[in-house]
Amino acid sequence: MILSSEKKDSVNKIAIFVDVQNIYYTTRQVYGRQFDYQKLWQRISQQGEIVSATAYAIDSDNAGQRKFQNALQQMGFSIKLKPYIQRKDGSAKGDWDVGITIDVMEISPEVNTVILLSGDGDFDLLLDRVNQAYGVKTEVYGVASLTANSLIQAASLYHPIEESLLK
Repeated sequence: MILSSEKKDSVNKIAIFVDVQNIYYTTRQVYGRQFDYQKLWQRISQQGEIVSATAYAIDSDNAGQRKFQNALQQMGFSIKLKPYIQRKDGSAKGDWDVGITIDVMEISPEVNTVILLSGDGDFDLLLDRVNQAYGVKTEVYGVASLTANSLIQAASLYHPIEESLLK
């Protein structure tokens, strides 16, 4: 006989973290197409219960961006926005590395699997840490030619973004 608490513990609890800018630019650069978040959601939901899904993006007044963000929310993602900062020297800043890291660290004790969509090698230490500290399985989705080898090596499982996950 399986008690309800044992059943709950046997469910693969999944948290998804999306570095939106990274995925947008890498899929556009390599494939000239957009990533299909609906296909991703369907694929991951077959692996267990998605208990948290967060997309990290840059705030924009662009109507297309708002429509995209609304579509993500309809799927089940929460959206975190950061202002785009244009520096005096002409360079720009708008990454979410620290925010994603904090959120991954906070939820890792509560989940079995952390899924990160990014090719950014800065996250390799994060994946190593949550795997060692919490025994969390870590998965990465990224465009193969633009994903840092250190990130691929740090992940328990790496999924190259290919045609099947594009619109």
